[in-house]
Amino acid sequence: MEREQITRLAENLLRGELTIAELVERLATGPTADVGVAQVDLDRQRRCGFPEVVYGPGKTVATLEKIFRALIAAGVDVLATRISSDQAAAIGPLFPTGRYNPIARTFRIPLAPAAGRQESPAGGHVAVVTAGTSDLPVAEEAMETLGWMGVRVTMIADVGVAGPHRLPERLPAMAGVDAVVVIAGMEGALPSVVGGYVDCPVIAVPTSIGYGASLGGIAALLSMLNSCAANVSVVNIDAGFKGGYVAGLIARKTRKVAPCV
Repeated sequence: MEREQITRLAENLLRGELTIAELVERLATGPTADVGVAQVDLDRQRRCGFPEVVYGPGKTVATLEKIFRALIAAGVDVLATRISSDQAAAIGPLFPTGRYNPIARTFRIPLAPAAGRQESPAGGHVAVVTAGTSDLPVAEEAMETLGWMGVRVTMIADVGVAGPHRLPERLPAMAGVDAVVVIAGMEGALPSVVGGYVDCPVIAVPTSIGYGASLGGIAALLSMLNSCAANVSVVNIDAGFKGGYVAGLIARKTRKVAPCV
């Protein structure tokens, strides 16, 4: 368990929100919580920097509740992706502090900061750029992920190559960011163009937006994989979470690098 999690549990004990028995039980919890239908990885934050994220499809509300409670008991914020509106309607009343984003299809349960102590986010700054408004659901998933990681986000929407004057107008908003997540469907050209303007990694996210020959995002994926911009890397189709997560890790590591003297 992370030092911050132990501190949070101790503060809850002092405020009377946790009994001694509950504190001992949580501190004695191993790296995995067996909730019957799932084995929740409680050690991932120590190993990888951030806790396990819950993938919603195929899980019942009862399963989601067990997983969420195991994560909360371990003292970590909850992020679940691809949560349907029906799942959210059922799970929401069980977790009143939870927040559902119907566009991103994410459900987050942030833990309240301890009294008198400010949370220390991972830091960093990432720009999320979309080619069109139809790409916004994937962009929202990336933004929710980055927010969960404690990374500041600048959103730049609808600057695709069909209107080439729009991107240069928004370049000042990308100045100084640690990474850029570029989300595009159709022919997937935007990441290469953005890559030619910025001095940081570009995470390209192809979307399934487009007509028949776009093949559900495969055309955009192949275009991005063949990018001539050297700073472009590519994740899977519609993978807003993955694009946001990778960018967040880059931002976190960048901010930890000490300046040269």
